[in-house]
Amino acid sequence: MSEQDILARIRELVDAEHALRARTESGDLDPATEQAQLAALEQTLDQCWDLLRQRRARIDSGLPADEVPVSPATQVEGYLQ
Repeated sequence: MSEQDILARIRELVDAEHALRARTESGDLDPATEQAQLAALEQTLDQCWDLLRQRRARIDSGLPADEVPVSPATQVEGYLQ
């Protein structure tokens, strides 16, 4: 997966987040469903940003970026705890 692939995925997720919020504002989606779906989107976004940061750090260190695995959501979400 290239940096461009990761950035494209981030754009897709942000677009999905905006569409989800628009559906809730228009009354097509109830707020509880929105919150559950937003939580899943945000976890995936966090994983994408984490992967991008790790890849860039490896490149800056002269290491191959392709060897960085996607971190589990539980790990990424636990960074600030």
